[in-house]
Amino acid sequence: MSTTAIDRNLTGAAPAGKKKIQKDRLILSIVGYTSLALLALFCLLPFWLVVSSSLTDEKAITLNGFRLIPPTFSTEAYHLLFKYPADMLHAYGVTISVTAIGTVLGLFLTSMTAYVLARKDFKWRNHFSFYFFFTTLFSGGLVPWYLLIVNYLHLKDTMLALIIPMLLNVFYIIVMKSFMSGIPEAIAESAKIDGAGDFRIYRSLIIPLSKPVLATIGLFIALGYWNDWYNALLFVSKSELMPLQYYLYKMLGNMDGMRKAMMQAGAVVNTNLPTESLKMAMTIVATGPILLAYPFVQKYFVQGMTIGAVKG
Repeated sequence: MSTTAIDRNLTGAAPAGKKKIQKDRLILSIVGYTSLALLALFCLLPFWLVVSSSLTDEKAITLNGFRLIPPTFSTEAYHLLFKYPADMLHAYGVTISVTAIGTVLGLFLTSMTAYVLARKDFKWRNHFSFYFFFTTLFSGGLVPWYLLIVNYLHLKDTMLALIIPMLLNVFYIIVMKSFMSGIPEAIAESAKIDGAGDFRIYRSLIIPLSKPVLATIGLFIALGYWNDWYNALLFVSKSELMPLQYYLYKMLGNMDGMRKAMMQAGAVVNTNLPTESLKMAMTIVATGPILLAYPFVQKYFVQGMTIGAVKG
């Protein structure tokens, strides 16, 4: 075969191979986007079911169960939920304050601890790492913990009782330490040559470079504070310090207790009392604000989870 024929075959094969690659990419894109769209739909359906159920009449839920489209529209659950709007708004305020303060302090202490443990020139870092890890294997128990908070720290019926018990999490420290270990040491060394101290390096270099993991851990910490009701159950007896989750928990408990007392007394229980729809309305009220905040940190959240998961 001549050289001209070979060149003709090669030039003819190249466009055909390129078209095949483009076709494969198109098929892959269609399959990928379709799969992601179905997955997003499956994730959205439960949330839509909660919204629909919160707007459904209680009698319709009792007869037909939960439906994606309300057979009988009703806002009775929301009217009952916001029967005392001042109390609800105050509980929101307590939760927002605790979440904001706890997240900022938790990120500050977690990042400082992780930075120290990630420093290879800190000779005691393995000992401290073992100390932190040891606390994940053994717990002091509920009674000593309660006595520490109430009798020794004297935090009962204070906002600090809702903040301090969740201030540090060893898992978050380990994830942040893994991320910071991947930051080149030459950055800190060059700053030291210029006369910067450890805290200046931490504040001006490490923190800006750790935005992804800070956003990720910050979201986890904020979710923990926002959803917490157990610490309020243990350490709070004043209504003005009651967070949102504990307020909703008590409201639902009072309603169930009232229904049981009426049944034991032989009274006729109102079956239209919006028990199930009230639970769904509580879910919307409790999760709405945190869902609105998620898109603002989604970019950093995904990047932080990816990088933090593969570092050593």
